[in-house]
Amino acid sequence: MSLSSVNRRVLISILTSLPALSSPLLTIPALAQTTPSVNPLPSWNDGTAKRAILDFVRTTTDTASPNHVPAEDRIAVFDQDGTLWVEHPMYTQVLYCLERVPAVVEKEPKLKDVAPFKTVLSGDREAIARLSLRDLEELLAATLTGMSVEEFNAEAKKWIETARHPRWKRPYTELVYQPMLEVLQFLRDNGFKTYIVTGGGQDFVRVYAGQVYGIPPDQIVGTAGGTKYGYGKDGKPVLTKEPKLILNDNNAGKPEGIHLMIGRRPYAAFGNSTGDREMLEWTGAGSGARLKMLVLHDDAVREYAYGPAQGLPDSKVGTFTPALYDEAEKDGWTVISMKSDWKRVFPFEH
Repeated sequence: MSLSSVNRRVLISILTSLPALSSPLLTIPALAQTTPSVNPLPSWNDGTAKRAILDFVRTTTDTASPNHVPAEDRIAVFDQDGTLWVEHPMYTQVLYCLERVPAVVEKEPKLKDVAPFKTVLSGDREAIARLSLRDLEELLAATLTGMSVEEFNAEAKKWIETARHPRWKRPYTELVYQPMLEVLQFLRDNGFKTYIVTGGGQDFVRVYAGQVYGIPPDQIVGTAGGTKYGYGKDGKPVLTKEPKLILNDNNAGKPEGIHLMIGRRPYAAFGNSTGDREMLEWTGAGSGARLKMLVLHDDAVREYAYGPAQGLPDSKVGTFTPALYDEAEKDGWTVISMKSDWKRVFPFEH
């Protein structure tokens, strides 16, 4: 996939935060789903954020309300990394690409002593940070393209079932936010169609979104690469993933992707970083009741704390700037404090 429209400094900063590449462990089933309850948001503390969600659903589903939204127009969109699951110390798919390098080298042993593959295999984070843009393009092309979509899906599924987060030693599919699972279910219970709109790879997220979030593949809008139609050795049709960028689904690419893939302006949008700004702006530009929410990571004990909004540590992964915070206050967006608004963060907490 071409990186011509991707910020290289951001990707390099992510690579420098890498822990040692992990080895797959035993497979653990993905997280448990939420169960309908009299209290639809049991993992939320009473406060502005919870009331905003409840009030929005009440006013948009009440046929007597001037803000009633017909069922066919009830669209809610969610960023994924940092909004639905953990994005620190790095984006999950970046780790996937780096951990795919040994498998690529196994198929082509001559790459073992060739940069940039040799550099990644060394585990030297400083050396990885010095890789050129061309090197990074070569790594992504080798790990994400040149295979059929079925082969990619199988490899991604295998990895997501076995990889472990370096802090919690749990599958990434267990590191989703329980309060957000409840919001997804609550919206669906009230006739909303929930979509993931992510800067992550569309095909990658589609592999696990149904199991983890209850969101089917056709409701995933992500960064998309090209495919080429052809025929395999057995003469059967095959789609091969190509190093060609079709949609960079971040920043302005998010509303563009929503229009391209969904065709309706959302009534609710959830994000957590500057990459979600345009998605919330576009959602809020519609008439009637609109719910715009941003997750602020301000809980270093239960998860992570980063901003740099509100004096939190700066971060190039999931950046939430003071300017974004100011825009939220000015335009009536709701900022969700992980520390104050959530009773618990993960499904496995008691």
